[in-house]
Amino acid sequence: MKLGIPRERREGERRVAATPETVKQLAGLGLEVLVEAGAGEAAGHPDQDYQQAGAAIVAKLEPGTLTVLAHVRALDPNTAAALPRGAVTVGLASPSSELPTVQALADAGITSFALELVPRISRAQSMDALSSQALVAGYRCVLEAAIRLPRFFPLYMTAAGTVPPARVLVLGAGVAGLQAIGTAKRLGARVFANDIRPASADEVASMGGTFIRLDLETAEAAGGYARQLSSDAGTRQRQLLAPHVAQADVLITTAAVPGRPAPHLVTREMVQAMRTGSVVVDLAAESGGNVEGSVPGQDIPIPTADGTGVVTLVGLKDPASAMASDASRLYAKNVANLLSLLVRDGAPALDFDDEVVAGACLTHGGSVRHQPTAALLAERAAATAREGAL
Repeated sequence: MKLGIPRERREGERRVAATPETVKQLAGLGLEVLVEAGAGEAAGHPDQDYQQAGAAIVAKLEPGTLTVLAHVRALDPNTAAALPRGAVTVGLASPSSELPTVQALADAGITSFALELVPRISRAQSMDALSSQALVAGYRCVLEAAIRLPRFFPLYMTAAGTVPPARVLVLGAGVAGLQAIGTAKRLGARVFANDIRPASADEVASMGGTFIRLDLETAEAAGGYARQLSSDAGTRQRQLLAPHVAQADVLITTAAVPGRPAPHLVTREMVQAMRTGSVVVDLAAESGGNVEGSVPGQDIPIPTADGTGVVTLVGLKDPASAMASDASRLYAKNVANLLSLLVRDGAPALDFDDEVVAGACLTHGGSVRHQPTAALLAERAAATAREGAL
């Protein structure tokens, strides 16, 4: 049973789906591990380390020869179509935004597992790639803010005078948000946070932040995730957040709703009300953005309302890839732990009575098992049919 580890080809992606450490774990499952040459170099793992761990290095992976393919970013449709029928894939699939690939996987009879779909239960925590990568991203976004802010984060009392601490506001208190709170606090800032889930208040406090309570409807969905607010509630949320945003030296937004574009929390006018030199980091820029006008991978100067200067709006792109070594260490372990449920004695052993296996499965047997994605594909097919009829 051959397991392939490709060199990721998406621009900016530096992570890898296996490390030399997890190669040993995967080989212990009876898998023959094939690593594409250079796959781990950007994450600090040269080919010789994989060889010493028991993997074979190949100049180029041939999808048609593989039984299992483990990857980081979503596959392209051509790669999916080239896999042999019945092959298994494991990785981040971005199903809501990569519908052509999902359709290609289904059409090719591939059994694909999307790490985004791993159920949020205690037994599956070691396979939760969303959480492990959000941990890295939350840490990184504070460092990006600190680099750009033209002042200190911590309080300094010096002979030349006292430097007050920076005020940091974090919107969204999931894994990324809590890591951002903790990192900003360790750097010495005064940290405030808000989340539409009331249960987050205790978690914010445990990380050293002060929770900002707003008079809004509760918006907690199954599994501890947030759900989308109604249009009126979203407007009210922005109105209530505006004065807190204006007081912040650094604003970090991390809010996300699974399977949907990122919620819009901050308008351009709210950013313009901040002080000159302030920094806004939008961690959700790649999924639509929490902040109006953010662009993935770009720093955009926003003129302040009083015309005295600018606020820097940072649209983060590939934040986990920016720390590829530790991000890969965690991600590869997520992949290996999920594969340990799917393989027995070197052969596929797919137990769909297992809630983790069933929940993480995206496609199987020529069909899309994840119903929200199947519904999106049906809508897409209907729209295409309507256009063809015109």
